[in-house]
Amino acid sequence: MTRSRTALAGGVVGALVVVEGVSGVLQGYYTPLFTDIARHLEINDADINWFEAAQLLLSSIAVPVLARLGDMVGHRKVLIASLILTMIASFAIAFAPTFPLFVTAWALQGFYVVWLPLNVAIIFSRARSRPDGAALTRKGAGIIVVALQAGAIFGALAGGQLGGILPLWAALCVPAVLVSVALIVVIAKVPDTGQRGEGTIDTRGTSILTIALLAIMGGLSLVRVDGITLWVVAMVLIGIALLWVFVKVEARTEHPLVDITMLRSPALWPVVVTAGLFGVSVLGAQGPLSTFARTDPTEVGYGLGLNSATASYLIGAYVLSLLMGAAVFAKISTMTSPRLVLIGASGLVGTGYLALIPFHDTFAMVLGCMVIAGVGSGALVAALPAAAAAAAPPQHTGVAAGLTNTTKTIGGAFASAAFAIALSTGVAVTATGAASTAGSMSGYIAVWAICGGTALVAMAFLFAMPKVAFSSSADALVAEAGVPAAGVPIPGPTSEVADYREPRSEEEPR
Repeated sequence: MTRSRTALAGGVVGALVVVEGVSGVLQGYYTPLFTDIARHLEINDADINWFEAAQLLLSSIAVPVLARLGDMVGHRKVLIASLILTMIASFAIAFAPTFPLFVTAWALQGFYVVWLPLNVAIIFSRARSRPDGAALTRKGAGIIVVALQAGAIFGALAGGQLGGILPLWAALCVPAVLVSVALIVVIAKVPDTGQRGEGTIDTRGTSILTIALLAIMGGLSLVRVDGITLWVVAMVLIGIALLWVFVKVEARTEHPLVDITMLRSPALWPVVVTAGLFGVSVLGAQGPLSTFARTDPTEVGYGLGLNSATASYLIGAYVLSLLMGAAVFAKISTMTSPRLVLIGASGLVGTGYLALIPFHDTFAMVLGCMVIAGVGSGALVAALPAAAAAAAPPQHTGVAAGLTNTTKTIGGAFASAAFAIALSTGVAVTATGAASTAGSMSGYIAVWAICGGTALVAMAFLFAMPKVAFSSSADALVAEAGVPAAGVPIPGPTSEVADYREPRSEEEPR
């Protein structure tokens, strides 16, 4: 048994450690370079948010579809395909000459978000025939998530340092090279498990949801060009109408993309809504944080004036605060209750972002505010999937946990689009009166107010929700599923755990 356990850890898991480490690098590497990218593409800082919006939108749709496709045709095949797509997109990012091409490449890079659920499924398939298969799966998942976290911290620091040494195109090639290495490792070291599942992909629901989200996002993107027009209003209304159609269709579908019946549970829907509101800050606000830190105060009168290297320290500290929040969630919840921890964590997020409105003049001020928000964010990302699992029927705990992350991603996508509009509203000017590429100060205040406000609204939902949603031991669920480690978000396009699912039992068909 010891020999087989070593083989599992040193073979498949060892290869997947490389994949998740690269995933972490992708999520942290680019953030300190956002301002440099904006100058290279000759766009305003506000337009950086459209990168985030496009990638989050794609990941919110692609992850559940690709995860299901992995069950049907093989997890290794889908993992390799997603690695190839991510590699191509990463090289395209390094050499894209125009804003539209860069946004397209950035969105396609978002296929990496499916790596974690596929990797967990591969580990489970390899370990399921062994007596301690569940324990091996949890251990393997924990190992690869540690690699994800380490990669994110390393990526944030490396991106900032290399951005100040190498030409921008060369610095942007580094993640692409690492993805290429991960692809080679998977092809050479990860065998096909041979496991295949039955069922179909909900193509009708996926198509309706895709068109609905594209209509809303397309309408918001037109604001960047022409402001609020009749076309903008029409597209947003069409998108909202299609979301209503999506709900009706999913309620009548045997294997829906989103289980609407379960979502209607009074114990579950407040958790899912809270996750969507939380996505506004944890996924939508990372671009504005980076560009504000890089804005030169001698030019426009606000910002921290950091270079890519020093900005990476701010991002790295924020990531560490997220890890701290996730790590302490289970311990604190045993001393109080998961519900109180969730409420307190939402309060920390709201406090941190609202405090930025008056306290944003120095590095220490911004760092202090972001650490407060980061600790709360880490606890929320660890706690929300566990709370959803406790509120769902026993046979749907994994789906419920994944649903919170899907709505979080959608919330982040819409927030990124809204923040792009906010930062472009109100022209930033230099000391000489010339127009600046920096986002407007009124826009940054709006971003912080929206992030803080949505956190407080989420806290109100948590106060009002039925206590039965937390009747199960959330900290035990967290320990079993590895959610604190697996759920830690990293500043960047999206969190890779957008569709984390608990491993199925051996009796459950794949």
